Parts: sequence; structure tokens; C-alpha cells
Amino acid sequence: MKNVIILASASPRRKELLKQVGIPYVVDPADVDESIRSGESPEVYAVRVALDKARVAARRAVKGIVLAADTIVVVDDSILGKPADAEDAARMLTQLSGREHEVITGVALINTDLGTEQTRAESTRVKFRNLTEQEVRSYVATGEPLDKAGSYAIQGKGALLVESITGCYFNVVGLPLSAVESMLQEHGVDLW
Repeated sequence: MKNVIILASASPRRKELLKQVGIPYVVDPADVDESIRSGESPEVYAVRVALDKARVAARRAVKGIVLAADTIVVVDDSILGKPADAEDAARMLTQLSGREHEVITGVALINTDLGTEQTRAESTRVKFRNLTEQEVRSYVATGEPLDKAGSYAIQGKGALLVESITGCYFNVVGLPLSAVESMLQEHGVDLW
């Protein structure tokens, strides 16, 4: 019997990715303060938020392996989170138009049986093609950008915005599967 992972996230994308590769899981989302701290780098921020989520779920679980993640988009040394509204989404997409940006996912794994914590940050470079104002408006009107970091979903219609990608595709979706597999194997979780 495979270990069941406790996923400290309500993200439908993360659930779908775990399901896609056959990792059994239960969901226990954790709400934490996601405010950026003064002087905190994007990578440190993403890892801290993921670890905070994992710790909340681990306290509730008492036993098992908890997995949490936090994905952010970084451009011009600024973190682009989820847009506040359609206008904010359009602003972000315009800022990303014709440019390269970085998608960072902080991943945290807590093995409550061993009392161990493990973290990792994965980074992927994504380049958008030049977008017209009409394309930005049309994409925002789909509603897809409204709950996504950086205001786009590479696994959805947002794929039409992307010119190129360097690194892990699944990281951009929200969970770097190869990194997660490696972390789980270090804790004796057999995925094969």
C-alpha cells in the first residue's frame, strides 16, 4: 500500500498533478499569513509560506507526511501574486508582455513520524510573446487569470501567451513533480 500524502493546499491544479502521477493524497488546506516580509527575497518568501502551510497541516495531522507548496511569479524583482481584480490582472499581463519572468515554487515536506522538515525552491523561466491590448482584455474576460499568481494559467488558455519556457513545466502549473518525487523518496515513499 502506498503512503497517503497530506496535501496542505486547496489548489485544484496541485490535486490534479498528484492524481496524474498516482500519488495518493488527502487534502487539508492551511491558511497562513502570506504577507511579504521586509528584505525577504522571492525564493525565501515562497519557501517560508510553503513551510508555514505545511506546519499548520502537520499540527492537525499529528501523523503522516505533509506536502505544501507556494508558487509566485517574479518580474523586475517584484513578486506578482494573485490579482485583486480584473484591472489588476490586466496590469500584470501587460507588465509580462514580451518579457521573460521567473516562476518560483517553494515546496515543503514534513514527516511527522520522524519530526523532520525539508524544503526546496524550484525556478522556471517563462517568456511571454508580445500581447495586444485586445488579447489582454479577452484573456482577462475568460476569468482564468483571477485566481492565478501572475494572472495566467499555462495549463489553460494562458498557454497562448507563452512564447518559451526554460525549466520544469509542472513548476509553472504549481507543483514541480520531479522535485516532489525526489523529496518523497528521501522519506521512503515509494511512488513506483
